[in-house]
Amino acid sequence: MMKRICAAFFGLIAILPNAPAFAAETVTIAGSRAVLIMPYSPRASVILMPGSDGAILAGDHGDIHGLNGNQLVRTRDAYVARGLAVLVVDVGTNLKSAVDYMAEIKRPVTVIATSAGTWRAAEGIARGARPDALVLTSGILSPESGPASRNVESILGSPSALPPTLVIHHRYDGCNLTRPSGVDPFIKWASGRARVSWLLGGVNQGNPCYADAYHGFKGLDDQVVDLAAGFR
Repeated sequence: MMKRICAAFFGLIAILPNAPAFAAETVTIAGSRAVLIMPYSPRASVILMPGSDGAILAGDHGDIHGLNGNQLVRTRDAYVARGLAVLVVDVGTNLKSAVDYMAEIKRPVTVIATSAGTWRAAEGIARGARPDALVLTSGILSPESGPASRNVESILGSPSALPPTLVIHHRYDGCNLTRPSGVDPFIKWASGRARVSWLLGGVNQGNPCYADAYHGFKGLDDQVVDLAAGFR
């Protein structure tokens, strides 16, 4: 019996160094639920803004019941594993309040938004949110991005509102709202406040605007996380 207990104990010790040192909890920010995931000693903070309808449907204990396939939602733990405090926000979360909340935990605070979430990030910044940096993946960036009636450029109006910004885009994104041809005009409009990292490869299946296509960087999650987590 004692041998089995000792074996289990030392087996646990062997596993612990490789185990993620974080826990998720549901928090309320300005009346909206969000999910906070903390490493033991964060080096910075990120706010993840998923695409589609933005509804993560947070449960009571840090659990997420909506958009789990979304590229940012499915990789949330990978950001924590890189030493970042992570807040996954819902469509109704006030971005200024979220940035202020995470700034109390650890600056710098980077907002990372994807697809339709890039609209919401731009709206939040236009309403007074002041993140230290911004990452826009598969973004609805400019009029050349597609037929959407609004885009990051039109929402902000002036590049002076942009924090330092990284655009991550797939060269062959097939979504008609996030065409690769919309990236370079946005970078030019940003007047030195934004740069782009282009990605190639991965998986492309199903609806070209969904998470299993190039649009959602399927098969490229580590590359996206490395780029976004390293941007300041």
